[in-house]
Amino acid sequence: MVERSGVSHSALRFYETEGLLHPDRTDGGQRRFHRDELRRVAFIRIAQQLGLSLEQIRDALATLPEGRTPNARDWAVVSAAWRSLLDDRIAQMERLRDQLDSCIGCGCLSLTTCGLYNREDEAAALGPGPRWLIGERPART
Repeated sequence: MVERSGVSHSALRFYETEGLLHPDRTDGGQRRFHRDELRRVAFIRIAQQLGLSLEQIRDALATLPEGRTPNARDWAVVSAAWRSLLDDRIAQMERLRDQLDSCIGCGCLSLTTCGLYNREDEAAALGPGPRWLIGERPART
């Protein structure tokens, strides 16, 4: 499995511990992965590269059937469930791409045109982090 998946032994053990993979065990305790587990590992790796949480990945994998290799219809259900999540991620990345060069260290020195100017920390009411870069704006009074 390590050679074919490109994932280390420790990563496979971690995925198993997290409930993402379910290999069989030999009498000697060695893991034996079914062929469909290779697809799950590929899915996990791609989802992680997209920044999805282990909980989101676990929830998606839990919708797949036990005891048989998932078919195209099974994966379509996962895809449909993630469509809005991925669309939101894409929009967030596009905003970051489009605003990053003008918002970080631009040197404009103009608080009237700065897209990040946060007078009296208005963004704090929306929560921690870069609220405006992730697409949130406070209600103007």
